[in-house]
Amino acid sequence: MLIAIFSDIHANRPAFEACLAAARARGAERIVLLGDYVGYGADPEWTVDTVFDLVARGASAILGNHDRAVRNNSETMNDDARAAIVWTRGRLTAAQQDFLERLPLTHVEGDVLYVHAEASDPAAWHYVRSADDAARSLAASDARVTFCGHVHRPALYSMSGTGKMTAFVPTADIPVQLLGGRRWLVVLGSVGQPRDGIAAASFGMFDTERQEITFCRAPYDVDAAASRIRENGLPGWLADRLYLGK
Repeated sequence: MLIAIFSDIHANRPAFEACLAAARARGAERIVLLGDYVGYGADPEWTVDTVFDLVARGASAILGNHDRAVRNNSETMNDDARAAIVWTRGRLTAAQQDFLERLPLTHVEGDVLYVHAEASDPAAWHYVRSADDAARSLAASDARVTFCGHVHRPALYSMSGTGKMTAFVPTADIPVQLLGGRRWLVVLGSVGQPRDGIAAASFGMFDTERQEITFCRAPYDVDAAASRIRENGLPGWLADRLYLGK
């Protein structure tokens, strides 16, 4: 089965639409969503409704820190992120907020774990930025493969049977086989706000039969997304950074 995996959409409608179209063109049979549907971008209502519809049709979705922040003022964020959440809170209906609040922190399918941040403490939103971070997450779970987001930069880590870690930055459209005998942590890039220096939206395709992950990029209308941010009075940097991929 081909599973399309999306993370960190951040209310960027043009980017999410581009990724959904690209995944379907690649033959996606299922969809998994790794959180942070809102925040930063200017289309939270559409994004939450789209995620709700996808879940109703069989997709799996988990909670991200920006999603939780809609109803939890204690989440730690920078000023721009906080301003975007306050604005988002005023745009979402009670039903949309209820939907986000009810999302689980993790989702397990067989030997695969899906989590927004990492597995050692999903609600603490720790970042996986190094092999040590990845090892901490892998040690906290029995899953052979863990998929996460949160970092906004694609990365791939593995642990041998003796605990030796490897790490590398994947290349788009080059499938990587998740070999047996090792445990894997796959960090998806961001749909709505990439931070790896590439403006194109990022997502993943997981082939469960071949046990292969392919990191994918989808160009989208950055001008449209940036204009929506500015038109709605959100911090200008949130628009500017979309062009830079940072």
